[in-house]
Amino acid sequence: MKKPIKFYFKFFVSVFSLSLFTIGGGYVIVPLMRKKYVEKLKWIKENEMLDLVAVAQSSPGAMAVNTAVLVGYRTCGIAGAVLGAFGAIAPPLIIISLVYLAYDAFHGDKIVLAVLSGIRIGVAAVIIDVVIGMTKTVFKEKNVFSALILLISFVSVYFLKINVMLIIFGCIVIGVVVSLFKRGKNTKSECNEESEGDIS
Repeated sequence: MKKPIKFYFKFFVSVFSLSLFTIGGGYVIVPLMRKKYVEKLKWIKENEMLDLVAVAQSSPGAMAVNTAVLVGYRTCGIAGAVLGAFGAIAPPLIIISLVYLAYDAFHGDKIVLAVLSGIRIGVAAVIIDVVIGMTKTVFKEKNVFSALILLISFVSVYFLKINVMLIIFGCIVIGVVVSLFKRGKNTKSECNEESEGDIS
């Protein structure tokens, strides 16, 4: 369904502003998008946002851009995906260009280095908040299988030092197998219901 022009403009401005004031990459912009599109605007459901983040993380490219594209496609279709990509890319491109022009002026400056150190601490805090928030969402569903995958993935990455890409690929395979199993089970139950209806 085609959205009004104001809707596209509002989405673009929201993505642009989030990207403009987000420092630290995709894991920082995700909670801001969640608060904006799930809690405030209610354009996307909580579970859908988790799915979009999972797809964005496992796709090639910057996670922030991937998430913006997926959210845009989910809310506004193809036009939203294009606006999401441009809105996420434009602010960093502008800022990096300005930094390049003024790099020699503040390179090695103690004040600038102190500010960047403070920003890194803030980014770490936001990422921790993301992890806690998404973990709570998984456990709220009371899905033992999802919680088990979460714990196994954490142990594999943090303690066993297994490559993250292998973990993601393994989760993709498990997700596909489980989805196919559930689909087959649902199809079988529907067939049984239809056969029982024919008999009666």
